[in-house]
Amino acid sequence: MEKTIKIINELQKKGLIKNYAIGGGIATIFYVEPILTYDLDILFISVREKEGLITLSPIYNYFKKRGYHTKKEHIIIEGIPVQFIPAYNELVKEAVENSVETKYKKTKTKIFKPEYLIAIMLQTFRPKDRERIIKLLDEAKIDMKYLMKILHRYGLIEKFERFMRLYYE
Repeated sequence: MEKTIKIINELQKKGLIKNYAIGGGIATIFYVEPILTYDLDILFISVREKEGLITLSPIYNYFKKRGYHTKKEHIIIEGIPVQFIPAYNELVKEAVENSVETKYKKTKTKIFKPEYLIAIMLQTFRPKDRERIIKLLDEAKIDMKYLMKILHRYGLIEKFERFMRLYYE
């Protein structure tokens, strides 16, 4: 995965994306015991800040020219399925902008803070998201004050309270 991250870092250096962070299952693994996950989710802020449709063509073309292939919505980079997801709402954009710089082996990368992972998973709320929220709350060091500020900003307090009643009472 280190080679994959190095190549993703090149996208930002070349100006194809403005900023990025690892989200989803792989980001969760940075905070908790390993979980089953299929791909590497790269959530990014486009270099084009205009409203409307963000095209992934420059990213796909960049990788195609370098000999990488696609499989459904993924680009297979050094054997790792990578999904590039534009920051699709303000919460995700804020999560990218406030991501934590870390290292995977010797390579710098950025990952979502666990509080943002929880907030985004509350928004999407798929079965696997509910499981990951529980793991994060049980195993990661969560700044509850910070989490509550994020949840309040994005109207997720009631959903979180229902979740806590359901799974923790």
